[in-house]
Amino acid sequence: MPATTRIDADNRHLLTAQQAFRRAADVIADAWSDFPEVVAVAVIGSVARPLWKEVPRFAGYRRRGIRLWHECKDLDLALWLDDLNRLGDLQRAQVKALHRERERRPEFGVADHQVDTFLFEPGTDAWLGRLCHFNRCPKSRPECAVAGCGATPFNRVFPGFDLYPDALADVASAMLYGREQGRLRSALDLPGPADDG
Repeated sequence: MPATTRIDADNRHLLTAQQAFRRAADVIADAWSDFPEVVAVAVIGSVARPLWKEVPRFAGYRRRGIRLWHECKDLDLALWLDDLNRLGDLQRAQVKALHRERERRPEFGVADHQVDTFLFEPGTDAWLGRLCHFNRCPKSRPECAVAGCGATPFNRVFPGFDLYPDALADVASAMLYGREQGRLRSALDLPGPADDG
């Protein structure tokens, strides 16, 4: 495959990956909107932003300084809850929603372990933890032995992890659901690539 064709194909793949994560955000937000304790859901991180070009981690491109669209490796969601007692049910609803979407669209390839959900307190935006991916809590895995992990079932603690300070900086423009307003927007309608340079 000629170099420019390969670059174009890789760029299309990176754009398609962001769109798949955005579709996943929509199906998860719809599933969570049925829970009365869910106050709001937003997309955060690179899936929420217009993609930008950068020299990627891929060795061939890095050596030659070829820029590609930023690689979205996972979907980061912000979830505001006024009750943490049903985190396990929220986790199962996420898994089922993604499974249904994969059945509906065979090309859809987002798995539940590719979603990181950051839990926040309504009103203060205080970070409360992360929604665990395991199907039971505790699961008798080394990850579950971290101090404080599972004190609230399915609220996972990562040792030494600090939420990046600007995690919620652009959250208003990427809010998908609010309990008072209902569905606010589709993640698929968030802005596309920043440039093509």
